[in-house]
Amino acid sequence: MTILFVFVSILVLILLITWLKLNPFLAFLISSILAGFLLGIPPEQIAGSIQKGIGGLLGDLVIVIVMGAMLGKLVAESGAAQRIADTLMSIFGVKNVTWAMMLTGLVVGIPLFYNVGFVLLIPLVFSVSYRYKLPAVYVGIPMLAALSVTHGFLPPHPSPAALVAQFGANMGLTLAYGLIVVIPTIIIAGPFFARFLKSIDAKPLSTFQAKPKEEKDLPGTFNSFFSALFPVFLLVGTTIIGLQMSPDNPLFPYFKFVGDPGMVMLISLLVATFTLGIKMNFKVPQLMDLYVVAAKDVAMILLIIAGAGALKQVLMDSGVSQTIADSLQGWDVHPLILAWSITAIIRVCVGSATVAGLTTAGIIAPMVSGGNVDPNLLVLAIGAGSLMFSHFNDAGFWLYKEYFNVSVKDTIKSWSLMETIVAIVGLGGVLILDVFI
Repeated sequence: MTILFVFVSILVLILLITWLKLNPFLAFLISSILAGFLLGIPPEQIAGSIQKGIGGLLGDLVIVIVMGAMLGKLVAESGAAQRIADTLMSIFGVKNVTWAMMLTGLVVGIPLFYNVGFVLLIPLVFSVSYRYKLPAVYVGIPMLAALSVTHGFLPPHPSPAALVAQFGANMGLTLAYGLIVVIPTIIIAGPFFARFLKSIDAKPLSTFQAKPKEEKDLPGTFNSFFSALFPVFLLVGTTIIGLQMSPDNPLFPYFKFVGDPGMVMLISLLVATFTLGIKMNFKVPQLMDLYVVAAKDVAMILLIIAGAGALKQVLMDSGVSQTIADSLQGWDVHPLILAWSITAIIRVCVGSATVAGLTTAGIIAPMVSGGNVDPNLLVLAIGAGSLMFSHFNDAGFWLYKEYFNVSVKDTIKSWSLMETIVAIVGLGGVLILDVFI
């Protein structure tokens, strides 16, 4: 009955959005309340779960998304995005744009959390699409596939890193095996799959689009790349230094502070305000007006993501993920397939890749101690399952839909299907590796 109640809650959410045309934020709140009652959460605790879910998700994302939108707006209006797009196209050519986006997503995705990488790179996708009259989804999916796979498969991202520790796997081996699986996975889910998405009608946020400028009015190539990618440099630099530095070092707390994604975005915006704003003859009031417009454009995105966080928290508080995991534990299948299956089902029901992965870990852990499966491959199998079919209860689904401004149907045809391809191809790669290891 638990799984049935979850599906009823998600079905109501879908109907509210697609049939009644209700605002997704309101639909999420209604569905969250319904799920709370159906799954047996005491009525006096349902509102608390919703508030906790909204606050927990927005607490991590609001600074990153708002500051990222401001930075993206400045990168577009200053002409830096045009300069970056022209440089990339001169190197890769328009015919290979999907490969360029995939490579960019892979390089940026290894050190950065998915949401941070998304916010940082999405202006580049829209600039290339706008500049060269290419479909935005066709350009963006290869980059998003790379960002998603690195987030789900590879340490030092939170879920894979936690699984490595829990299974006693080797971080270096997991990363090496992961890269072997990741490369073909993102090629299939990225450039290859993107060829079938050219007809999808997307109208990206106008915040990240600007009229083409003349060559003389553009910032320099170094300034453009440096300012737009400064958050990447800062995050990677502080992470590397933090790993090498002893926690007893008096400078350690300061590096941890500067390395927080929210602080990185604030510092990066201030740097770009000078390098791409004041230095390019923008007045400070003019820049502040740009930032206000950018913040307004992403306000509804924040609310929709908050709604997804509310539903996720209600499902977590109800214990549904553990119930599903317990009911599937007795399946007589290959350990890697079992781990993938449990994770995939929890992911589809709950919407959180991290929750799905860590819940499965507690169930599968005895298999590792029994020596029946390579722990490094088990981390990758769970990582693949945790990306299975992102849909209405996943904040990533709405992040993609609202930024690209596509219909729910087209979001499922592109984003959700891409995530499913990633999960299935990833499992296939892990099983092939298992034959040789």
